[in-house]
Amino acid sequence: MKIEGGCYCKGVRYRAEGEPIMRAECYCRECQYITGGGNLMMIAMPSSGFEITKGAVKDYKRADLPNGVTRQFCPECGTHLFTRAPGFDIAVIIKLGTLDDLSLYGKADSANYVCDAQPYHRLPDDMPRFQKWMHD
Repeated sequence: MKIEGGCYCKGVRYRAEGEPIMRAECYCRECQYITGGGNLMMIAMPSSGFEITKGAVKDYKRADLPNGVTRQFCPECGTHLFTRAPGFDIAVIIKLGTLDDLSLYGKADSANYVCDAQPYHRLPDDMPRFQKWMHD
């Protein structure tokens, strides 16, 4: 599979190739901050087939969280593009809304951190739901 995408202002562009490692939804409180309250849709693609083809990202990592992830944004428009997770170096977690062709995503394989879901979230009933991260 080959995907391409970028940020809202088109200042950052990327390309990723390979078989997706996961397609997932996340309901954790951190993702709620990033999305403005919703769940976050993501696809993890192999790091070996990933490249930023235009521009550069700004990194942000909360120092107060043990094993915090690094979130990567466009420094101009603020679009959240990628997440780099400790211990998951084999993949880049790409935010679904940044793909040029959203139809390439298909469907999520799991819903994660449903323990943080809010009453207004609609949890899926057609896939595995995990209280924390997959298999927790």
